[in-house]
Amino acid sequence: MLQRLKRLRDRVRIDTFLALILLTVGIAALLPARGAVATGVGHATTVAIGLLFFLYGARLSTREAIEGLKHWRLHGTVVLATFVLFPLLGLAIQLVPSAVLPTELKLGVLFLCCLPSTVQSSIAFTSVARGNVPAAICAASLSNLLGIVITPLLTGLLLSSQGGISGGAIVDVALQLLAPFVLGQLLRRWIGGWVTRNKKYLQVVDRGSILLVVYAAFSEGMVEGIWGRLSPAALGALFATCVVLLGVVLAITWFVPRRFPRADRITILFCGSKKSLASGLPMAGVLFAGPQVGLLVLPLMLFHQIQLMACAAIAGRLARHADEPAAAPVPA
Repeated sequence: MLQRLKRLRDRVRIDTFLALILLTVGIAALLPARGAVATGVGHATTVAIGLLFFLYGARLSTREAIEGLKHWRLHGTVVLATFVLFPLLGLAIQLVPSAVLPTELKLGVLFLCCLPSTVQSSIAFTSVARGNVPAAICAASLSNLLGIVITPLLTGLLLSSQGGISGGAIVDVALQLLAPFVLGQLLRRWIGGWVTRNKKYLQVVDRGSILLVVYAAFSEGMVEGIWGRLSPAALGALFATCVVLLGVVLAITWFVPRRFPRADRITILFCGSKKSLASGLPMAGVLFAGPQVGLLVLPLMLFHQIQLMACAAIAGRLARHADEPAAAPVPA
């Protein structure tokens, strides 16, 4: 019995960073930023986001991502799942009646579908499931490298047609995200080693900038009173939408690439089915304006926890069947 309880606890455990985000949401609900404080938080958020993407550029090895393109069929499949399959499913979700899923949450799901894959968790789950870890490193890095450009373009294209974003936001992305990233890439030759050696300390910048975005977004939502629009039924519908979305993508990324070796299928499964909270929240802070930002990032925060729990269970199951010589088992 104790072993079962321990396994259940491990499966439903909330990662520390998500707990910090939830704590930040609670602080924003009790002590929202107003007036001059809100203005100061906004300026601090802009600086922090620029620094965050500068460090992304300094860390990411463009050469490794380009060399990884030699395995073009695997990486092409991951890119198609991330930037084609997901957005198409996000557009399909827009057909859900607003009485079931509010418009802001539907747009948030669509924004979620435009984001790149995660890096750390994709590699970690691939390793646990005994997949192709070097390919996972290249695929996840390439996804994030492409996401710097593709995500804002996709978001502008798809959400502008849904009335969720203005064309001027693309200029803001170029100034606040792309320019610092390119500068980091240009300076990587001189500061890349220092950034890599001190990555534990630089996580403070990563997480601090994201927490600032969350606090600013949810504070504005509290001040404007938009949270009163959400009902328990709407939250339940959002949860069901995220579960179905993840389930469909997991099924497609597992069953469609059947001709790939098992290790490559595992890499495609985990790199092609997840979305990056670390990239999504800062991008949302730049792309969207107004109190609705809190609602737009809520689907991403919920999807993040669901994907961690589901992929942890799937990785464990795949690892247990890794030594079987027969065809790979169904992961879910």
